[in-house]
Amino acid sequence: MDMNEIHDYARRFLGTHGQKAAVEAAQKATECEKHGDKAEAANWRRIQAAIQEMRGPHVS
Repeated sequence: MDMNEIHDYARRFLGTHGQKAAVEAAQKATECEKHGDKAEAANWRRIQAAIQEMRGPHVS
């Protein structure tokens, strides 16, 4: 995924999952890692980072 896709997906994921979006993205990354899908896990980690960036520094 390119950065535009990452940010678009993160925005939609945040809208759908609200405050739990970053946690959900992390869980998806972990699941992908467990199944050996490193590329997809990396995408989810980037989505997670984008969500955290959108939420600001004081929200974890």
